[in-house]
Amino acid sequence: MESTTNPKVEEYKDRLKKEAEELVLHKFPEKILELEILLKTEKFSKDDLTTVHAEVNIPVPDIPVLNHEGDLPGAKRRRLDTLDNDVTGTKVLVLPSGAVPTNSHIVGMVDILIPRIEDGNNFGVSIQEDALPEIRAVEGEAAAFFDQISRYFLTRGKIIAKVAKYPHVDDFRRTVQELDEKQYVSLRLVVCELKNHYATLHDLITKNLEKIKRPRSCNVENMY
Repeated sequence: MESTTNPKVEEYKDRLKKEAEELVLHKFPEKILELEILLKTEKFSKDDLTTVHAEVNIPVPDIPVLNHEGDLPGAKRRRLDTLDNDVTGTKVLVLPSGAVPTNSHIVGMVDILIPRIEDGNNFGVSIQEDALPEIRAVEGEAAAFFDQISRYFLTRGKIIAKVAKYPHVDDFRRTVQELDEKQYVSLRLVVCELKNHYATLHDLITKNLEKIKRPRSCNVENMY
C-alpha cells in the first residue's frame, strides 16, 4: 500500500517540532531571566504609587459669584492638587495573567506527536494529552492580557471625559489616579505571571520531553 503522506506536510511537521524544541530549550530560559531582570528595574519597583500619576490638564473654573457685592463667604477655587487627607495606593484584588506568545508552536508540536490510537499500550499518549491543557490554558490567558490594556485606555478615556464635563467634581479626578495606580500594579503582576508561565512550561516540557516525542513505551511511568 502506497503512503499517502505528502512530503511537504512531513517537512512542515519536522520544522515545527524543531522550532518548538528550540523555543522550549533555549528561548524560554532566556525569557525567564529577562523578565526577572525587568521586575527588578526601577520602572517595576515603585513603592510610592503617586509617582505614576499623570497630570490631568483640565483646569477647574472659578466658582460663579451670585451677586455684585463680592464673593460668597468661604467660597474658594478648587485646587488641582490632591487633598490633605489623600490616601495613596490602591488594593488590587484581581491577579491578571500573562501569556507565552509562542504557545502555538508548542501546541502544534504536541498535537503532531500524538500517535494514532491503537489497542494495547497507549500509555504515553496520556502524557501528551495532560500537557496540552496546560499549554492551551496559558495561550488562552494571552487574550485576556491583551484585552486588559485596551480596556484600561477605554475606561480612562471615559473618566477623562467626565472630568472635562464636570471639572468641579474631585471624585472623577481621583478616579483617574486610582485607575493609573491599579494598572501599574496590574502590569507588574502580569510580568511576574509571564515569568512564572515560562518557568512552568519549561519545567513541564523538559521533564517529559522524551515521553512527548516518543509516547509509546513499555515503561509505565507517570508525568512529572
